[in-house]
Amino acid sequence: MKKQIKCVSLVQNAKVVAALYLVLSLPMLLIMLAIGGVTNQAGLSLAIVLTFVVTYVAGGFLMTLFAGWIYNLVAARVGGLEFTTSEVGAG
Repeated sequence: MKKQIKCVSLVQNAKVVAALYLVLSLPMLLIMLAIGGVTNQAGLSLAIVLTFVVTYVAGGFLMTLFAGWIYNLVAARVGGLEFTTSEVGAG
């Protein structure tokens, strides 16, 4: 059975992606803090790392919000993404 995604929820999708970006930034955060500790620049490193994380998460939120908005405009005119689904039995 074919289905189309006609519209996406902008803020919900942007929140989910921002949360993913936050989780994905944690390993980078730890590595950057470790490097800052080794080079005796822990204070400067912490400020840079926190700025990076906030910018990364905010950027992910805003870009997903924008991409969802563009998707909704395009899908309204040409149709949404189409995919095929099938029923899967309980395993």
